[in-house]
Amino acid sequence: MTGHARVLPDREVDAVGLVCPLPVLRARKTLIAMKPLQTLRIRTSDPVAVIDIPHFCAEAGHRLVSSEADGDTHVFVIERGQSKAD
Repeated sequence: MTGHARVLPDREVDAVGLVCPLPVLRARKTLIAMKPLQTLRIRTSDPVAVIDIPHFCAEAGHRLVSSEADGDTHVFVIERGQSKAD
């Protein structure tokens, strides 16, 4: 998945420097406060995030819009799911 620059996110989280599980926890906390179908852009430097973030999205009912390497970081765009339970 690519194209994070084409999506204007409703919220952004900078999780650079944080390691597992903190990037996912930050994403989860932010998404809970958002409305369904709003988008979150999260930037991480934790290499495990490329596994954890997509897994989190699938389990929580969110849609991973894009996932793209950007130098030493990785940028994910997530669309908040419709359900109220996260």
